[in-house]
Amino acid sequence: MTRTNANNLRTRIAEVVAGNKAYDVPAICARLGLAPGTEDEAMRSKLRYVNSRLNSVPTARLVTIAQELLEQDGDFWLAEHVAKVAEQGTPPVSVLTRRRIFDAFEGEPLCTEYDQLDFIEQIWPVAAMPSAFADTDVWGHRSLKDDIVQHTIRNDDWTNRELLERLGLHDASKALLFRFLEAAVHPTAIDENGQKDRVERINRHLQHDGYRLSRTGRISGSPVYTVNAAAIGSPADATISNTLAKFEPEQVHARWTAALDRRSDDPAGAITLARTLLEDVCRWLLDDLDIPADQDDLPALYRKLSKGLKLAPDDHSEQVFKQILGNCQSIVESLGALRNKLGDAHGGGPKRARPAARHAELAVNLAGSMATFLIATWDTRRKTPTGTAVDD
Repeated sequence: MTRTNANNLRTRIAEVVAGNKAYDVPAICARLGLAPGTEDEAMRSKLRYVNSRLNSVPTARLVTIAQELLEQDGDFWLAEHVAKVAEQGTPPVSVLTRRRIFDAFEGEPLCTEYDQLDFIEQIWPVAAMPSAFADTDVWGHRSLKDDIVQHTIRNDDWTNRELLERLGLHDASKALLFRFLEAAVHPTAIDENGQKDRVERINRHLQHDGYRLSRTGRISGSPVYTVNAAAIGSPADATISNTLAKFEPEQVHARWTAALDRRSDDPAGAITLARTLLEDVCRWLLDDLDIPADQDDLPALYRKLSKGLKLAPDDHSEQVFKQILGNCQSIVESLGALRNKLGDAHGGGPKRARPAARHAELAVNLAGSMATFLIATWDTRRKTPTGTAVDD
């Protein structure tokens, strides 16, 4: 715990305890394990009374005291200080990433399904927060809620970035940031079409700091998302993710992250996305090579691309390469067949086979590996002078 965080936590604990009646403060301090004192001492200055006892408390004990207080009093600011202490030593979400996320909300309400102010008040006690213009509020009558009403409802002259920064989200704890993001993509706050787009836009920035919104459940058939560390299933997944993000972050990488999300709770959807991911990559590369793709299906696209990249078995003399590249063709054809058999792109009857998470894991990993291999081959060949051999 840094000295600043410890001091801030100590100060807020003192403020919360001193918010009680003077004759109750000694008993509350005693219950928290602090040194006893007299009611007269508390009557002279409640805040001084509590601070004098907290100054000798080791910093590690401050967290325990704060947690005990939070069980009785859900103080917003105390919870924030505790969260910031708990998050020390974990990967931060930078101010740059936060601002990029704020900008992803521009042009639309934070909440589309009910009143935005009600949505905000579920997360922040804005009626108790000071006005953003406290310096000019001579009488101290305005609150942040008044500002929000004035500048987002009556005048609508605050951007979403300004609103979220006024709410303190640019330097809030990760716990509060993640709570906001999870609420902003909850199916009660945004319709399903908007939800999918919003999740992808947020993850595009959040992933750079090692976090992402992942599907963790459903409510009335609609997906629910939670922010988790972006620790992907295997080291290979991380390599694939980095390659696809550099290649094309808007569509291809978004398809990959969506497939990863669905592996556990929606295997059929993940299988369909795996096949679509590979098709996307093939079409992007064929377009770059000026090879017409037309309405070809995945196996036909791959055959054209393998010729363009010299990955067809007939382009190689070594038997081992011919065999491996022939197997690559088989993998692509099998992914298409697997999608038709187990994916969610076609309706199925009661006897249709239902994929398990392990089937989705296999399909997604195969598609990701093939995609990165194709991209790496394309990248190598475009950087190699014409006529220079690069592979056998």
